[in-house]
Amino acid sequence: MINKSSDGPAVRARGLAVRRGPTRVLDGLDFAVAGGSVTGLLGPSGCGKTTLMRAVVGAQAKVTGTLDVLGRPAGSRELRHRIGYVTQAPSVYLDLTVQQNLDYYAAVLGMPRPERRERVERTLADVDLTRHAGALTGVLSGGQRSRVSLAVALLGTPDLLVLDEPTVGLDPVLRRSLWDLFHRLAAERGTTLLISSHVMDEADRCDRLLLLREGHLLAEGTPAELRGRTGAQSIEDAFLRLVAGEGGAR
Repeated sequence: MINKSSDGPAVRARGLAVRRGPTRVLDGLDFAVAGGSVTGLLGPSGCGKTTLMRAVVGAQAKVTGTLDVLGRPAGSRELRHRIGYVTQAPSVYLDLTVQQNLDYYAAVLGMPRPERRERVERTLADVDLTRHAGALTGVLSGGQRSRVSLAVALLGTPDLLVLDEPTVGLDPVLRRSLWDLFHRLAAERGTTLLISSHVMDEADRCDRLLLLREGHLLAEGTPAELRGRTGAQSIEDAFLRLVAGEGGAR
C-alpha cells in the first residue's frame, strides 16, 4: 500500500466541537482516521455527519478543539490541493457537458494540456461515465450528476477524499462498483477516504467506522470489532445496542 499522508493519522480530532446558536452540533469528538484507509462515517440524518466533514475540509465556521488534517490544522492553505470534497448537492456546471466540466476543472487545477485528455478519460472510466461524456450535465439523473462531482474531485489525485453520501440514489450494481473504486484508490494510490452514509448495510464495505448520534461519537472501530463488542449480527443492530447502552463507547 502507498501511504501519501504523514506518518501519523490522516485526520486527528481532539475535543472537536461545533456550536450553532445554543446547540452543539458536534460535542467533544476524539478520533483518528488512518492514512490510506476507507473510513465510514455512519449515523442517522441530522446527527452531524455533514458538519464534521465540513470541519475536516476547512469549510465549517465556529469550530473549537483541535483538528489536524494531513499533518496541518484543518483549513490550512497548504491543504487546498490535497483534499477532494464531494457534497450531497452536485457542484458542477449544468450547462456544460460532462467532458467539458472535467476539462474545465482540469485546467483550473493547472494540469498541463498534454496529460489533461488522458486524465479526464481515465477519470470518466473510473466513475462509469465514459458513454455520457458528451451529454449535458443538466439532463443527467441525480446519481449521474453526483458521479460527475466525484470525477471532478478525483482529477487532482487528492491525498484525502471526503465524500458526503456519494452512493445515495444509485442502483446496487453501481454502488458496488463505486465501493470497489474507493478501495482501489486506497490500496493503489494511498488515498485516505472519509465516506458518510446513513445506510447501515454499507458499513461492512469500510475498513473502520465512526458511529455518530446527536453530535456525539457513539463508537469507533472495525465492523467486526463493533459487532463483537455488542454481540450483534449487523452494524445496524450494533448501533441500536450502543444507543441503548449495551456496549462501550470506544
